[in-house]
Amino acid sequence: MRVQVVCLLLVLLSAAVLSLDKKPPNRYLKFKNQHIDKEMSPCGCNKVMQVRKINRIKQKRCKTTNTFILSNDKAVKAICLDQGEPFPGSLTKSLKGFDIVVCEWDQITTPPTNCSYNGRQLENKNIIIKCEKGFPVHYDKDIGHCD
Repeated sequence: MRVQVVCLLLVLLSAAVLSLDKKPPNRYLKFKNQHIDKEMSPCGCNKVMQVRKINRIKQKRCKTTNTFILSNDKAVKAICLDQGEPFPGSLTKSLKGFDIVVCEWDQITTPPTNCSYNGRQLENKNIIIKCEKGFPVHYDKDIGHCD
């Protein structure tokens, strides 16, 4: 009886440890907020950047550029699993192209207190990301836009 209880405890403990490994890192949650939006459009940059609180860097300056991947988080996460290939700098390049929206701060006509953005959509771009434990945690660039 004692052996069965110990075995049961070991099985439960192993399951708990394995589930901890699958918990996404906080950086992944930040990545999702900053870079994934299936419904994003170029004219939505101002609103989305403000609502998601990604338009400012340390509340002092406007973020100059932010890129949104027009896809769901499952497809983007797959780049870190089996839909990507190694890229220099410990990064991963997507095997397939994604449509993206690039939001750029309009520095000429808006002061840093306003953070107004111009958006443009680019199609079928391979994206370069950093992965941690099977999760995307940093958007580095896209092929063709930032080369």
